[in-house]
Amino acid sequence: TFLVSKMCIPHLKLSDNPHILNLAPPLDMEAKWFKNHVAYTMAKFGMSMCTLGMSAEFAGDGIAVNSLWPLTAIDTAAVRNLLGGEAVAAMSRTPQIMADAAHAILTRPSREATGNCFIDEEVLRAEGVTDFSVYAPGATGALAADFFVPDEVLERTGTKLAGTFS
Repeated sequence: TFLVSKMCIPHLKLSDNPHILNLAPPLDMEAKWFKNHVAYTMAKFGMSMCTLGMSAEFAGDGIAVNSLWPLTAIDTAAVRNLLGGEAVAAMSRTPQIMADAAHAILTRPSREATGNCFIDEEVLRAEGVTDFSVYAPGATGALAADFFVPDEVLERTGTKLAGTFS
């Protein structure tokens, strides 16, 4: 994240609306995120720290640096093969929600939206989306929360989830 971002800076400075968007969670220094997977947590939070530091470093250049993270599990190969198979996939949203949220962020003026650790659903709600069932067409019950979603985000969104990875 650090190296690729740094290498892109000269090119981003030439853009009319330059953005870096990391797939990284909000920083939530709770022991529960570290206890079973310290290395993974350090890697993801390191990306979040790049977002915070680079957003300040490049603000004067108008380069937005933000992170985006899913509220719920996303139906990916990792979920299907490593984190619970079909059972967890059935409690997950499609990757389209992250694509739609990323588009919403990347089309904002870069000088007005930087230094944020966005959550996909909150981004889309701010864009006027109210029907999230399109992102989980096969779900029949509550969805699974993703890793690293702070409790205050769950409370703020009023989200009732089936559980979380930990």
